[in-house]
Amino acid sequence: MSSSEQSLPDLYEAGIVELQTSLDVGQFTSVDLVTAYLARIEEVNLHGAELRAVLEVSPIALKEAAKLDEERRTSGKRTMLHGIPVLLKDNIATSPLEGLSTTAGSHALVGSIVPDDAGVVKRLRKAGAIILGKANMSEFAYFRGSIPSGWSGRGGQCKSAYHPKGSPSGSSSGCGVAASVGLVTVTIGTETDGSIASPSSNNNVVGIKPTVGLTSRAGVLPIVAAQDTVGPMTRSVEDAAIVLSIIAGEDPNDRRTVSQPRIVPDYVKSLDINALRGKRIGVPRSSMPSGTTDALPQSMCSALDESLRIMESLGATIVDPANLPSADEIKRIDRLVLFVDFKIELNEYLAALEGAPTVRTLAEVIQFNIDHAELELPEGYSDQGKLIESQATNGRDEAYGKALARNLELGATKGIDAVLKEFNLDALVLPAKGTHTPAAIAGYPTITVPLGFFPDDEPTKYDGPIAYPAPGMPFGLSFIGTAFEEYALIGMAYAFEQKTKMRTSRKAIAEAVPKTQLRAR
Repeated sequence: MSSSEQSLPDLYEAGIVELQTSLDVGQFTSVDLVTAYLARIEEVNLHGAELRAVLEVSPIALKEAAKLDEERRTSGKRTMLHGIPVLLKDNIATSPLEGLSTTAGSHALVGSIVPDDAGVVKRLRKAGAIILGKANMSEFAYFRGSIPSGWSGRGGQCKSAYHPKGSPSGSSSGCGVAASVGLVTVTIGTETDGSIASPSSNNNVVGIKPTVGLTSRAGVLPIVAAQDTVGPMTRSVEDAAIVLSIIAGEDPNDRRTVSQPRIVPDYVKSLDINALRGKRIGVPRSSMPSGTTDALPQSMCSALDESLRIMESLGATIVDPANLPSADEIKRIDRLVLFVDFKIELNEYLAALEGAPTVRTLAEVIQFNIDHAELELPEGYSDQGKLIESQATNGRDEAYGKALARNLELGATKGIDAVLKEFNLDALVLPAKGTHTPAAIAGYPTITVPLGFFPDDEPTKYDGPIAYPAPGMPFGLSFIGTAFEEYALIGMAYAFEQKTKMRTSRKAIAEAVPKTQLRAR
């Protein structure tokens, strides 16, 4: 390797700023970058460790990269995402002109033609980002049935890069795995209840689940309007802040986005290593999973306690415990809203598809799966109970209205907002595993950062073919706040990240790490 190649960014860890600096001085081009990422995907996606993180790559990514290289030469870059490849979760629509499918991982939606790019995709393209492809996901955003996380009919079983059978968690499984080993710089996931926080935690990456209404859901296969949101999954808080600043904002095609502050902050300006100084951080321990079967492992609890000591050393005041008044009720929450909304909103999404898709209703999806059981209902992955339960609902009746109001009350008014007010807190922190529901039902933001790794003697717990906890697997810490408090949360998460540098303290298993790197021009 030449000295110039030694100075090139290492794609396992390279962030947006480092890549842009090298692109600006001509060390390599966006064509080179896309070529390298495509080679890295080829190495470990279906070969090597068989991560199955990427469903498909764009047939025009290299062409788009060449156009953006020329634009950089002639008029400069548009934004910090100019010429940067991005992987999208497969429930985020891309124009048919891209040559990519949008299927939520299901064979039932192969061949469907979406009417337009999703709202966030329009923003990414305007910023000069390159759509590299679609990431695998837990099929229908883990709203199909009780199947192992990270599996879809189209993509097969996605796996974490930190253990040969590691659970990637879901539903933004492929995004977390792809970001974790540098198959791409930026990924975009979605969350209804844990689908960004949980795979970020399991894959040693940073995830921002924004306030519902900060980013557009237009063109995203839906579950429930009160909870669905779209956010970045990257290797650093800095990269996530850059991406969020670009994808946030009003969209006339998503009425919920008009609720946000009129001016989207430049979240990069929140990156301050002193951001925890003077902050009051609460620990809602009664919201942590408990009981004989789902209690958090001791190693994770010990890491939480150490993180609190670190935050204190950075000038924060820790209030422990600071429990949500509604914590016990949230653990028994009625899921009626999800089942009712999914049927209504999925049927609307399917009806708006153009061309001749195989299915047009949820009932037809269920029947497709039965008719194509070899593709969609293989042994170990045959449950579609959530789809069936959703199909049996009768619309937004009085019971639905009461459940929706109750969810918001438990999550926000008598939940997160209540505890923040009672203890005069700036944020809450919890291990990311199993603690995402309060913020989900409130529609409030969560930022997840690496917290630690299970020790090499951690007992392995299997869920079918995948495992978690397991030796060497990562876990994350979530910072939680009230509506549209992303700016403050990003600052606090950044201060913690920069102090601990936890992500870089352990790499993925060797067979999951691609060897392809950039070459000097």
